[in-house]
Parts: sequence; structure tokens; C-alpha cells
Amino acid sequence: MRIAEIYKILDEIAPFENQEPWDNSGLIVGSLNSEFERVYLSLDIDTDLADFISPNSLIITHHPLVFKGLKSINYDKYPSNIIAKLIAKNVSLISMHTNYDKHVLNEYFVREILGFEICKKDEFLIYCDVKVSFNELVNLVKNRLNLAQIRAVFAKDDIKRIAVCTGSGMDLASLVRADAFLTGDIKYHDALTCKENGLNLIDLGHYESELYFGASLAKYLQNFKIEVIITNSKNPFTYR
Repeated sequence: MRIAEIYKILDEIAPFENQEPWDNSGLIVGSLNSEFERVYLSLDIDTDLADFISPNSLIITHHPLVFKGLKSINYDKYPSNIIAKLIAKNVSLISMHTNYDKHVLNEYFVREILGFEICKKDEFLIYCDVKVSFNELVNLVKNRLNLAQIRAVFAKDDIKRIAVCTGSGMDLASLVRADAFLTGDIKYHDALTCKENGLNLIDLGHYESELYFGASLAKYLQNFKIEVIITNSKNPFTYR
């Protein structure tokens, strides 16, 4: 299959034109005229994954390897070292980031992973009506994500509506109209502000909330004659 063919399929799933202005979703490495033998799906691409991928393949990641223009291609530094490995193995790279968040990933995470019914959608924010205590909500999230512990900010106990945004969604906190906001990459001062304003927070973790990218996209690609391999880059954080 040619890259152009699967690019069209991906564009129908989550149109690339709907990405945020600052984003860099689309074809990152390769040519639309190139052909590939198999597809790898991953949240990111790191050195281990670049070494693992078979030649003449396509990798589709959630996060773009390149966000801004590169001033140099230094094979000793990231991300140029990854680009060099991909080119040497004739591996193409497509990324689906904010366009995929809006159309697929946030909804998939809420329904398939957390198990909630969606009552409202507002761009990146997914709203769900619930009737639980904050402690019950925290324990539910921990169990669904298989986490031993999770960071949380307590502001009030009665939770009737939650808002969810995978990845890093704290820029949207001021827009949230709910009792609790579930997202990742929560900073100290943002947490303090939300607590004082009566908004509970649960830090899902960036990696932990988006590692389901591959599984969510594979559901769409299974209808085509494509060998799809779900894998993932490693979480750069370790817990000790």
C-alpha cells in the first residue's frame, strides 16, 4: 500500500485540517508516493522503538516527532537521531495529534477505558454526568488505569459532573463547567487555583491517559488489508 492511500484513510478518521494552528500533525518523514509493508502504532517514537521497527514500514504516532523547524540535523541529538534511523530503514512517519484528540482519543478514553457515558462534548473537553463522592471517583480512575497511586486535588466531595481531557489539558481549566476535571500534566500553581475556585482535579498522567492511542486507531484500520502492530514508546518517567 502507498502512504497516500493510508493518509487518505487517516484523514477521514480525523481530518488533519482540524489540528490546532501550533500543531504539526501529518506526514513527518517519508513521501506520499512511498510504499510500506506494515504499520506500527505508538504514542511516541524513541530510540528503542526506532531500532525495533522493521525496514519498509510506516509508523503512526500520536505526538509529532518534530513540532518546530529544525535548524540543524545532528545525528547525535534527538529528534535528528530518530529521523536518521527512519530514513536509513526506509520507514515513514505520520503523526495524528490534536486532530485525533478532538475526533477519537478523548472519547475512546472516556468510554472504553474509564467506562463513562458522554453527555456533552466541547472540542477537547468531554463531559459526563456522575453521582459519586470524590474519593470514589479517585479510586475508580486508579482501578481503570491500573495505578497504585494518583495525584488529586480535593475541593469538594459531591461530584455530579466531570470533565475529561487526555494528555495535557490544564490550559482549558478556566473553561471547565464541572465538579472535577481529569487531565494530565497538572502544575502546582494551577492546582492551587483550581482548589481555591472549587474545582477538584485528578492528574491522569500524560503518558498514562494517551497510551491507548494505538488500540483506538487499530479499531479503524482492522477493516483494511494492513498488518497493524500496536506498540508503545517507553514512559520517560519512572516511579521509585
